Parts: sequence; C-alpha cells; structure tokens
Amino acid sequence: MPSIIPCDIAIVGGGLAGGLIALALAKQRPGLDVRIVEGSDSIGGNHLWSFFATDIAQDDRWLVAPLICYGWTHYDIAFPAHRRTLKSAYYSIESERLDAVVRAALPSEAVMTGRKVLAASPTAVVLADGDRIEAKGVIDARGSGDLALLDLGWQKFVGLEFALEEPHALSGPIVMDATVDQIDGYRFVYTLPLSATRLFIEDTYYSDTPDLHRPQPGTGSNADPIADRVRAYASAHGWATHSATREEWGVLPVAMGGDFEAYWQSGGNKVAKAGMRAGLFHPTTGYSLPDAVRLAALIARASDLSGAGLHTLTHDFARRTWRARGFYRMLDKMLFRAAGPDERYRILERFYRLDPQLVRRFYAGQSTMMDKARILTGKPPVPITRALRAILGGKPA
Repeated sequence: MPSIIPCDIAIVGGGLAGGLIALALAKQRPGLDVRIVEGSDSIGGNHLWSFFATDIAQDDRWLVAPLICYGWTHYDIAFPAHRRTLKSAYYSIESERLDAVVRAALPSEAVMTGRKVLAASPTAVVLADGDRIEAKGVIDARGSGDLALLDLGWQKFVGLEFALEEPHALSGPIVMDATVDQIDGYRFVYTLPLSATRLFIEDTYYSDTPDLHRPQPGTGSNADPIADRVRAYASAHGWATHSATREEWGVLPVAMGGDFEAYWQSGGNKVAKAGMRAGLFHPTTGYSLPDAVRLAALIARASDLSGAGLHTLTHDFARRTWRARGFYRMLDKMLFRAAGPDERYRILERFYRLDPQLVRRFYAGQSTMMDKARILTGKPPVPITRALRAILGGKPA
C-alpha cells in the first residue's frame, strides 16, 4: 500500500547540487528532517568534478573540504604559440566520495536512492511506486530545464581513467592542452594525475552541436572516435595504458543568451530549484560546482524553508547570478560566432597570456570591471567586424 512520508525538506535529485544542499542542511541545521530522492542507486552519478580554490568563498569551504579527493598547487596550459604553468590550488571530487559523505551525514532512511520521481510541487513529491513525500519545502535539482529556451553553444567531452604500466612524470594537471588537432570546434585535452600510475584524460570540444558520438547499443557499431583520440593522446605522450578503469562523458551548455524566466518556469513553476535546473552554471565553462556551493550555503542559512520561501530564495539568487553574467555570455558569442571553429583556440590562447589573478576571477565568475576591460583591450584574436556582428546578434559569414 502506498505510504505518505512526512519531512521538513525534500530534495529531488541526488546529483552534485542536491548532494551539497543535503550536506549543508545536515551540518548547519541538524534538527531538520531532510530527504534526498534519487532515481539511480547512488548519489552523484559517475563524475569527477574539479575546481580552483578561489572558486569557493572562504566562508563556504567547510562544505567542500570533506569531499576533496585530490589536490595540486599548480597547473599547466599549452597552445601552439604559448605554454605556461600557473600557480593556483586545484582540487577534484569523485562522485563516490560525495555518495559516501552524504550517507554518513544523513540517517539511512533520508537517502532515498533507486526511487523514481513522477512529479514535484512546492510541498510534495510523487514517486513512481505510489509513495508520496509531504514536505514543508521541496527543492528540485533534477538536471536541466528546457535548454531550447536558451541561446547555447556546447562543451562536450569524453574522459577515460587509466592505470599505467609505468609512472608518469606529471607534477600537476594539464588543464588545457590545445596543441592537438582542432576538430569539431575548439578542442583541447585535459589531464589529471590521480596518482603516480593513474591518469584521467579527457578530450573536450567547444562545439556548435551537442552531438556526442559514442557507441550506440544495438546498432552493431563499436565506433568510438573520441575515446580513440584519448588513447592516441596517451600513447603520443609515452603513457603505456592498460584498459580504461572508468569512463565519463557529458555535454554542458555554454550560454550566449536566452530567456531566463521562461527557462526557470520550464523546470516547474513555483518550485524551488538548484543546479542546472535553476540555470546555475558558469556561462563559459558550463561548470556548476561553485554556484552549487553558494546556493547550498545560502539555503542552510535561510530562515524561511517553506515551499514558497525556498522558491523565492532560489529564484532570486539564480536571477541575480544570470543578470550579473552578461559579460561572459557576450564573450561566448565572440567565441562561437566571431571565430571560425578552427580559429577558436586563438581566443583562449590570448586569454591565458593575461594576469593569473584575472584568470582565477574569471573561472570563479567574479571578474572585476578592470578585468573585463583588460580582456577586451589589445589586438583582438578575431576580426573586429566579426566580433561586433557576433555581439549584436549576427552570425559569422
């Protein structure tokens, strides 16, 4: 017989955003009855999230500190005409760690994995098995809303983790290696040294389409060109690999514009939202971790955790964040519409010649007026007429 499950806060979606909210509430509001509902069998899925220390405010670092699996003090970038090592603390979190920390922080009955959600309202969640959660407030963190309402480019990637036959010589990550062939837009390879004999290598594309060519079950085709390029990259660097121990792939939005309010409502009107569903991602990188941390800490401090109060809190935070990031969306228009696909790397190559502090603030979404002026001054890496046409809404000829 279907059950009614009462609680204070129900979090729908056990990805990064939902997991961080659950942890923040468990730490700061231990008296609350919190439930986190996830359709798969684990919290966090199959992901490796990375961030710079400066992406997270000092007052919020308590939230991510227990999750960190790897850390480095510097990273490298490489372009055809420019290579550089930047000193900056850089960290990675594995989804398995998020799952373990959430389960340790919450009572066992609060982590409701393997439970499919049919519908969510400001104060209720209907499950596919007939059970119903009745909460004082509901937060929906189930992936994205209707992305067709936004003007987007795409960052798509395939990453493989390898056990090596011999130790590698890397002392830190290669966050961006654009010396590779430029295919399907701006292409770079991202490498994390997880141990002396473990590497995570990801092939990334800033592409005009979200199409990610992976083997399709039932088609009889095992073609996997992006994974093949990852293996070729490892071989070219002399890293003798065994079979991949883990794979990760995905497609992230790169925002150039769109109707924020329509996007918000597409995810469910009057329901509080978090993560991609709230439109909380960096317009240029597509990364959502810094915003997810900020929102989770904000929710944990909130005095009104009712359905209506949470909706107002999350909507207003997301709207302020969207409005504050118009500069990044303008840059994305230049990247995708002023530069031809095989020229896009020049824009990033020029960017990485700038002051390291500017680069850190850019990734954190905290660029100053001086930063913005510096990014736009000097010799442009694309023709000025095409840049102006892109900013004003046109597309390259």
